[in-house]
Amino acid sequence: MTPRVERIEAELLDLPTEDRARIAERLIASLDQDAESDTAWRAEVERRLADLDGGTVGTVSLDETISEIERSL
Repeated sequence: MTPRVERIEAELLDLPTEDRARIAERLIASLDQDAESDTAWRAEVERRLADLDGGTVGTVSLDETISEIERSL
């Protein structure tokens, strides 16, 4: 643990119980948001892989992509 984190932790532990509980709830909620985001991205990746495997979509090479961008500029 870094000195900064240790200092913050010590300061937080000195707070009244109600304040510590509120901060703890907000920290946990922020972790839940990260987990929700990870879950959503995982689902999107799986959907895209299924599309590739099923032949619904194809791939485009980097060279083709760059050429298309250059043509559009």
